[in-house]
Amino acid sequence: MTTTRHLRITGHVQGVGYRWNMAQQARALGLTGWVRNRRDGSVEALATGPVDAVQALIDWAQRGPAMARVEGVAVAEVESGEVLSGFEQRETV
Repeated sequence: MTTTRHLRITGHVQGVGYRWNMAQQARALGLTGWVRNRRDGSVEALATGPVDAVQALIDWAQRGPAMARVEGVAVAEVESGEVLSGFEQRETV
């Protein structure tokens, strides 16, 4: 079964390689989607794939890379209207 989750990660998550590391994790898990910084200092991501793999990315997001200090991860189930191939880093919004 495939699922799509929207994540909003808060804390000290910019300037620590969070986006790059998340993209690497997602690709290793075989997920499609994207990750980007937000101007408010948070990181936002959309991940689509098998339920177990998406949950593994959510679990990773709660820790992040070594220099990150994650305070919270808000997760919402969404219907993705986007046709995604691969997992990309997007521009800050």
